[in-house]
Amino acid sequence: MDEATKGKLLLVLLAFFWGLSWPALRIALDELTPWSTRFFGYCIGAATLIALLKLQGRSFHIPFGRNWIHVFIAGMLNVVAFGLFGTFAQLSTATTRVIIINYSMPIWASILAWMILNERMNAWVAAGLALCIAGLTVLVYPVAATSLQEPTGLILAFLCALSWAAGTIYMKAIRIEGDLLAVTMWQIVVGVIVFGLCYLIVKGPPTLEPLQLRTWLGVVYSGLFGTALAYFIWYNIIGKVSTATASLGTLANPVIGVIGSMILLGERLTIADIVGFALIFAAAACVLLQPKQQAAGRA
Repeated sequence: MDEATKGKLLLVLLAFFWGLSWPALRIALDELTPWSTRFFGYCIGAATLIALLKLQGRSFHIPFGRNWIHVFIAGMLNVVAFGLFGTFAQLSTATTRVIIINYSMPIWASILAWMILNERMNAWVAAGLALCIAGLTVLVYPVAATSLQEPTGLILAFLCALSWAAGTIYMKAIRIEGDLLAVTMWQIVVGVIVFGLCYLIVKGPPTLEPLQLRTWLGVVYSGLFGTALAYFIWYNIIGKVSTATASLGTLANPVIGVIGSMILLGERLTIADIVGFALIFAAAACVLLQPKQQAAGRA
């Protein structure tokens, strides 16, 4: 089996790992608070990445100085803010809607790259932005007048996507020295520390409480498969397939996530959800799958 074929098979596996992590997290939230869910999940994720780095003989070392400041800031954006907004969003609106809005991230990353990195805004990105705004409008308008809870969840999902985009652009702009997987692991450690402190403030010292098996499975899946192994697979994919193929693979994540939420959580898509999903999916596709010459032409 050649490297490209291996990469494509890994993309399929990655789509299930990342996509199903959303309904798994929602299942855990039935019994646990967002603080404890993320704390335990990130502990599992960090421990797994440490083991993988150790087994592969890769370096944990990050040069001292500004690199550690950058790790902290990136961790706050990519792990803490992403986990905080995404988790609380699921308590206020359907997981399917959180997934749909969250995967508008490529659009906001392109906008931030234009604003911060002076990357050129081409027609593909502009079309993606228009489609994304249309999709968000379709999702928000039907529920905006019903209650404050639904719009709050949608806003939190948007902030989740925005923090992910900001973290991505920050990482691209500052280029932290060290093994990329180790940098990711240390960012997750930042999440463990922050959510651990918040857990102690909100809940006090941890106590052993009986939990349903499905709750444990949700936490373990989120930390082991949705965090650690997903990142590990992603970094192995990058060197095996083209950027276009990798981008196409990431578009499968929300599809798997939405289908998984419908099966595991019993959620049902409304007409507005379907139209909004289609528009935002098309928006992400415009950015991720734009012709190579267009992407290469960015300043």
